[in-house]
Amino acid sequence: MSLQDWIRETRDNVQTYGLSRGSAIAAYEFWQGALIRLGRDVWNYGTPVYERDWDVLILLDACRVDLMREVADGGSYPFLGDIESFPSAASMSSEWMEKNFADEYDAEVRDTAYVTGNPFSRELDGDRFARFDEVWRYGWDDDFGGIPPRPVTDRAIAAGRAGDHDRLVVHYMQPHVPFRSGEFETGHTFDDIGSPDDHEKFVWHKLRDGEVEFDAVWEAYRDNLEWVLDDVALLLENLDADSVVISSDHANAMGEWWCWEHPPYVPVPAVKNVPWVETSGADERSYEPTLEPAEEQLNDDEVSDRLEALGYK
Repeated sequence: MSLQDWIRETRDNVQTYGLSRGSAIAAYEFWQGALIRLGRDVWNYGTPVYERDWDVLILLDACRVDLMREVADGGSYPFLGDIESFPSAASMSSEWMEKNFADEYDAEVRDTAYVTGNPFSRELDGDRFARFDEVWRYGWDDDFGGIPPRPVTDRAIAAGRAGDHDRLVVHYMQPHVPFRSGEFETGHTFDDIGSPDDHEKFVWHKLRDGEVEFDAVWEAYRDNLEWVLDDVALLLENLDADSVVISSDHANAMGEWWCWEHPPYVPVPAVKNVPWVETSGADERSYEPTLEPAEEQLNDDEVSDRLEALGYK
């Protein structure tokens, strides 16, 4: 957003919402824009995943380090051993794909199978990968408003058993919203604080504006992580791999640096630092996947609808 755009929007928001709320909108938008410019042009830190050794990389979208450690302390997931903090190269999924699947890693990408529930894969060239499985295109749950873990698990197990690659990246959409608990409306757009009153507001923006309790959001967030970890456990006992890493593409800010959720390029440590857990897998054949790819292709509007359901527009 240019300075002229910001001034024009500020004037419009003050006229619409009054001086107090309009000024708050302007301050937040100005600060978020400053963070984005700082992270994009000045402090663009982070480590691409191909700089580390692994056979299988399991991404749990939008997972915080402290959230993972809290769940691990409960003892229900013994494969969560030492949880390191890893500096992600990105603060948003599309940025993560752009940086980690960059041309400089073309040789590694060509030996990688990518099984993903994240619709931003639409921006990638699938022909670059050894296997490219966009599960979100056919494993979507319209009632839930997203893609649950199980379709991704099914296709990841199938890819692992096919063995037509050197590396496997499995990209789950949890603990990213929507929350399975159904306690919060997650919103359907990526609107900021100045969204019209008749628009559904994103849960992180409700948290920012004091409309929901932090502890309630945290519990729903944690429940989503436990949901996907149940499937990670299933995957690990149906996948042969000596070196498995469980990590995330980015995390979520919950007020740190006056930032919420995960705007692109922001250098906020709460967003850029993600879990890094090293484990292994052994195929015990305890589960047989049933989901097969669908031949039907989504049109652009349908793809946009699925991104909107995840909070992007």
